[in-house]
Amino acid sequence: MTAMKNFAPKHFRWQMTGEVATITLNRPERKNPLTFESYAELRDCFRDLVYADDVSAVVINGEGGNFCSGGDVHEIIGPLLDKDMKGLLQFTRMTGDLVKAIRNCPQPVISAIDGICVGAGAMIALASDMRLGTPEAKTAFLFVRVGLAGCDMGACAMLPRVVGQGRAAELLFSGRSMSAQEGERWGFYNRICSGDDVLSEAQSMAAKLSAGPNFGHMMTKTMLNQEWNMTLDQAIEAEAQAQAICMQTRDFRRAFDAFVAKERPVFEGD
Repeated sequence: MTAMKNFAPKHFRWQMTGEVATITLNRPERKNPLTFESYAELRDCFRDLVYADDVSAVVINGEGGNFCSGGDVHEIIGPLLDKDMKGLLQFTRMTGDLVKAIRNCPQPVISAIDGICVGAGAMIALASDMRLGTPEAKTAFLFVRVGLAGCDMGACAMLPRVVGQGRAAELLFSGRSMSAQEGERWGFYNRICSGDDVLSEAQSMAAKLSAGPNFGHMMTKTMLNQEWNMTLDQAIEAEAQAQAICMQTRDFRRAFDAFVAKERPVFEGD
């Protein structure tokens, strides 16, 4: 297993509080855009979380009143104009790999979103398991506004499942901003918090999840992902097998013993 306690990334901040990791995109002077290097480092971070036994939940946020302004215009968009098809495909596959890494890590991932959340930033938020926003949050899948298709980083697969097909189509065809109020009403945001509270609320939610049962949370996230491609009969059978596995954990026994003793269970993740 991998210990992430001493992880020291170059392109974003990493903070551990107990078993909750907080990732902060920290280029506030440009509204926290991504570069080739930060894309890759984020992807590798979430891949490593698969093997981390000291991280039980993850929070993503941005510094300076904004979440993320997407790919840096000067450091990514400009250089892409000079790449051939092979180079372009390497880039688009890498950005998609970041989404896959967020979805495939076993820990619940919560985005705390304030201000600008657009392009690749909107996709990081969408890839997260839960999202908290502020009244000032403005989310846009603005790929069409730079002459591209709305189908980027899995948007056409994931966004309809969160907000519905018609709403997703409108956002992806138009590239317009979705307000915080729309986002909450449509199910994109789990709830809206004040700008002063959104990060602490996300960290509090993460801490509650971190208390376990962590094996059960991992299985829940796994099945939420895998059941996209299953029939109902397949899903019910897969969940029967998943739950039978969870019933072999010590946490299941701890919950029973605590119930009998009229105590709150203390889960340990095994």
